Amino acid sequence: MFLRRKFTTRKHKTWEDEGVLAVGGGYASLQDLSGRNIGRIAFNNPLLVGSNLSLGGKELEIDSIITREDYLAGRPFVKAGKPGQAKVHHENIKPQAVAKPAMSIQAQMKAQMLKEKQDAKKTLNVAVPITKVTNTAFKTPVVGSTVTPQVVGPKPMPRHNPEEPNALVMKTPKKVPKGKQIVDVVLDPILSKHLRDHQREGVKFLYECVMGLREFDGEGCILADEMGLGKTLQTIALLWTLLKQNPIHGEPPVIRKALIVCPVTLISNWQKEFRKWLGNERIGVFVADGKKTRLTDFTMGKSYNVMIIGYERLRTVAEDLNKGSGIDIVIADEGHRLKTVQNKSAQAIQSLNTTKRIILSGTPIQNDLSEFFSMVNFVNDGLLGTYKAFMKNFETPIVRSRQPNAITKDIELGEARSEELAETTSPFILRRTADILSNYLPPKSEYVLFCNPTPVQANIYRHVVASPMFQSALGNSESALQLITILKKLCNSPSLLSKKAASADQTSNSTSVTNLLATLPPDLLKVFGNGASTKIRILDELLHKIRCHTDEKVVLVSNYTSTLDLLQTLLTSTGLPFLRLDGSTPAKQRQALVDEFNRGSTRSHFAFLLSAKAGGLGINLIGASRLILFDVDWNPATDDQAMARIHREGQKRHCKIYRFLVKGCLEERIWQRQVVKRGLADSILEGGGGAGGSGGGGSSKNGVAQFSVEELRDLFRLDESEGLRTHELIGCLCGGSGNAADSTASKQEDEDQPYFVDDSVASENEEDELLDMPALIKASRLSNAAIEEQERKISSGTHHLQANVRKKQEQNMQSLMQYAHINTSQFSKLEEDSEELEQMEEIIDDDCLIGVLRREEGEAGVGGVAYIFKKTSRSKAEQAGEKGRVEIKEEGTRSSFFK
Repeated sequence: MFLRRKFTTRKHKTWEDEGVLAVGGGYASLQDLSGRNIGRIAFNNPLLVGSNLSLGGKELEIDSIITREDYLAGRPFVKAGKPGQAKVHHENIKPQAVAKPAMSIQAQMKAQMLKEKQDAKKTLNVAVPITKVTNTAFKTPVVGSTVTPQVVGPKPMPRHNPEEPNALVMKTPKKVPKGKQIVDVVLDPILSKHLRDHQREGVKFLYECVMGLREFDGEGCILADEMGLGKTLQTIALLWTLLKQNPIHGEPPVIRKALIVCPVTLISNWQKEFRKWLGNERIGVFVADGKKTRLTDFTMGKSYNVMIIGYERLRTVAEDLNKGSGIDIVIADEGHRLKTVQNKSAQAIQSLNTTKRIILSGTPIQNDLSEFFSMVNFVNDGLLGTYKAFMKNFETPIVRSRQPNAITKDIELGEARSEELAETTSPFILRRTADILSNYLPPKSEYVLFCNPTPVQANIYRHVVASPMFQSALGNSESALQLITILKKLCNSPSLLSKKAASADQTSNSTSVTNLLATLPPDLLKVFGNGASTKIRILDELLHKIRCHTDEKVVLVSNYTSTLDLLQTLLTSTGLPFLRLDGSTPAKQRQALVDEFNRGSTRSHFAFLLSAKAGGLGINLIGASRLILFDVDWNPATDDQAMARIHREGQKRHCKIYRFLVKGCLEERIWQRQVVKRGLADSILEGGGGAGGSGGGGSSKNGVAQFSVEELRDLFRLDESEGLRTHELIGCLCGGSGNAADSTASKQEDEDQPYFVDDSVASENEEDELLDMPALIKASRLSNAAIEEQERKISSGTHHLQANVRKKQEQNMQSLMQYAHINTSQFSKLEEDSEELEQMEEIIDDDCLIGVLRREEGEAGVGGVAYIFKKTSRSKAEQAGEKGRVEIKEEGTRSSFFK
């Protein structure tokens, strides 16, 4: 750390500001405490505390030495970014006597009298000697204090008995106001008896955060539990406790008014949960639905303690909420909606002037770290400094370290900043995964089906990618986003791009589709039918097997209403009864549809069509035990929320979830980037920078702005090679047998020479100390061929300096090693009664899916499933305990849907 000032000849000098000086590689680089680069000079001399140097007409002095770890972690910049940390340095300046104004004679006399009185008091209060006769001290008759000493009474009784079995007792404050006593805060037994272990931990975490009892500066927190873990119940338990109790005996409850802000579709769900756990008599819940309700009933009255309101309406009534007693605590459900600093809802909440703020979100990091900063800044304002400083000191180094062409210095800096960010935010962020539910819910199996495109579908895909419209749009982010949407629909079914579908589409995409169709060969347009879709064919077979051989119900999920229309047509043509919920479904009818499906029989409602974005929040479809995610979204949180619809509290069956991806094209690459995004979120939320990287893929709002032209070309390319690209990326050697024991990735060290590094000049120790610049050698010592070869390796990401990045990406993809990998081509190669085939069927453990795979044998030209990734949330011993298959009979196509 250094101090800086202009050159001066004054005797008593003051310092203007401070910053960080990093020395290495023959250079000294200077940064101010916001992280901005000030300058750089050649410097080889050792520096000690008190050393002086000059730069840019300014005088610098070394004030203190910081460790390399602190510098890489950015701790000097974080501390400087917090409010109230600025300070002015003075150089050994002795306090100067300040000339007092001349006093009048009367004032001098008063001052002298006051001084004599004070001296007399000191004389009276001196220690009194003890006499030899009484051996006791004389008492001074002057009372030292007029404050009556407080007499501590009996220990106060808490509201609920902390000694009861299963009692949940909150943490007590360390400081007690003078004359006050601490009383135990105990959760009401009517709630604590229903809480599971992780929920009890969650309630204590929330309480400690909002009461300021944890090691961070603030009273806000983020409960980032995955869906299904009971965030709503934990919040209700916290509010009920704060509304009725206070750890300081004799003081009123901690809060009087609580505000819950949520999407409008969840208002009724919150109302039902309060009624379920606390009834209608214990607590007054005010629902601000705008119908026959007066806001003053909540703000001015005493009947209501909790208000539930939608994000949109909050913006219009925020000013009125400050009237009356005001708001004491705010709960933001699905708080990832507050993902920008300029968010109007966030600004409305901040205007309420309450520091107790809680965000509930199963997906706090959906796309990038700027969203994470916005949420952290919302709950604990100023903890991470300004966004500009955060972007420079954290977001930019972390993102840069995760690029395929990142160098060692960037990787080291990014990892250190990621770990520091995780350590800084961990005291007020609680994250638990749905794996906790494995102890309470039935098992869950996830099947990722990599489907071969049909020959017709592959031919259309190639023509679309090669069209002039595609080639001209690669450099434009907005056009590229439209192209991505077109290819995703093509993966679902070519019929979604037909002239009829384009004319029915009222969005801006319809023009792009129309222009695209005009560039394709006329003969190709004739095959834009449902029969060309491999996913539709597989879905048709799978639904038929489930319908004929089980009594289970199915949820079908898609991100597009046009795809839901197509699936609805399929269900209608095959006579399968269904219900549907999408963005056009009125909010009042949504819960009724859910209840009707959950309670109805398979004969009345076999399937439920669900829009991933319209019905992805707060919808529990436990009446179904199978879910089919028909397409993939850039945001992994959208897919995770959709897949969690059936594996929830109240589920009694083994849940099976199927994800449909077209192999070798855009969908497979999007899924790979989902895995990478989860790594970014886990590295921050679960403490450390050990997982993943973004690879530049889809970290912007639309998932495309971070891509270069070359990356887009690779994204759109159709890979028609044998095998599976994803399976090759993780380095698995199982051969598609599904045997995880053989899945050991082989690693080889790169023996290439360092790029532009002279081993005779730079030693290992010198390289370790290098912070800013690599050691250089003369270009004349390298041939043109060597330079071109090195540049080729760097651009392709295969240079040895990028080995850490490759290792990082491999570690990130290793999460896919939790899956069993089955190459379904083995079904046609292995004999019917072979032990290998029997073992693969045992791993799949789904008679309906096995029936679909067997039917595909011999049906040339219809696509089919190429690979299956399968993961189950239970041990193999448990899986072995539940077998019992039913015989699947082969049957023909049942409708004219594909004609």
